[in-house]
Amino acid sequence: MPTIKQRINITADPELESVIKKLAKRDNMPVSAKASELIRVALELEEDLVLSEIADSRSKKGPYIAHDIFWRSV
Repeated sequence: MPTIKQRINITADPELESVIKKLAKRDNMPVSAKASELIRVALELEEDLVLSEIADSRSKKGPYIAHDIFWRSV
């Protein structure tokens, strides 16, 4: 049966494969679906790290304005 999802082949060491299989069994889902879910979570964490770095660099620039003072001026 054809699928619209793109297939990605990865090679996992035996320890990683074992962990993913155990998590998939625990969650009662296919191994490929669990691997996809874990990759999605990892990408979200990577995005959070990048956005955090951007926020940190912006917070070091310019004067700080207190929350309540800003909203009173709006």
